[in-house]
Amino acid sequence: MRAFYSDQFVLPLPPGHRFPMAKYALLRERLAVELPDIVLNPAEPASNGELALVHSPAYIQSVIAGTLSDAAQREIGFPWTPAMVERSRRSAGATVMAARACLFGAEGVAANLAGGTHHAYAERGSGFCVFNDAAVAARLMQAEWARQHVQPLKVAIIDLDVHQGNGTAHIFANDPHVFTLSLHGARNFPFAKEMSNLDVELPDGCGDDAYLEALDQAMSTLETQFDPGLVIYLAGADPHEGDRLGRLKLSFDGLEARDRRVFDWAFQRRVPLAFAMAGGYGNAIEDTVQVQVNTYRVAQAYWRGWQNLPR
Repeated sequence: MRAFYSDQFVLPLPPGHRFPMAKYALLRERLAVELPDIVLNPAEPASNGELALVHSPAYIQSVIAGTLSDAAQREIGFPWTPAMVERSRRSAGATVMAARACLFGAEGVAANLAGGTHHAYAERGSGFCVFNDAAVAARLMQAEWARQHVQPLKVAIIDLDVHQGNGTAHIFANDPHVFTLSLHGARNFPFAKEMSNLDVELPDGCGDDAYLEALDQAMSTLETQFDPGLVIYLAGADPHEGDRLGRLKLSFDGLEARDRRVFDWAFQRRVPLAFAMAGGYGNAIEDTVQVQVNTYRVAQAYWRGWQNLPR
């Protein structure tokens, strides 16, 4: 299975910054040791033209040149540096490469070691998100698909980060070829929600059984309303009970069961699936990384299933 990474995912931050940047390097180290059959490929940066499939040219140029207002930079949550720009480009590029590998490269399943930057809007960033990787990947895959197919590519974005994918919902609000599904904490950030195609709001303290029941119902609804040719899955670690920002109470087993439901849903329908790691803010960073490693174990099993299909 192919997974895309960048050393630029580890962005130097000021002392005391609350974003757990070290989780990316820790995940890569764990995968190299524990799941050595996963092929780790460096991610290419998304180009200006690719980003412009989603983001306004003025916003892209402001990010690149470092001319965002102080308020806009505060909303993103990272200080501007050239490294921030490069990290943001490569985070989007990694999801593009994963989507291309699973959709056109007969992989079936592929991954981004970072990504899930679902709070980014077309014209602004927010919540540690600069460019919306899932949105860029969806639009670019649709464009590449259209070169050889008459029927448009339909993309389902299944967002299981604990925070609503507000930027993604807003970007695709009027796009009938993209279905946005978000399971998230009702009382969590962002406090002003957007309208996804399907929003499922969960109460504080929601545990495994209630979460999985809600997910089963959401996936059933997705199936009745939409027939995707590609799934982009945001496998957030922040619903875990040890997450300091999550407010939900899922166990490691519950999150693994969540992942199995999503991967199995796509595999049974032979829909290629690209996934990104999205949020994770564990009180112990090792818990966040463990959730992510578990996701990769599940993903690799379904990737093997794809390779065993008749060609």
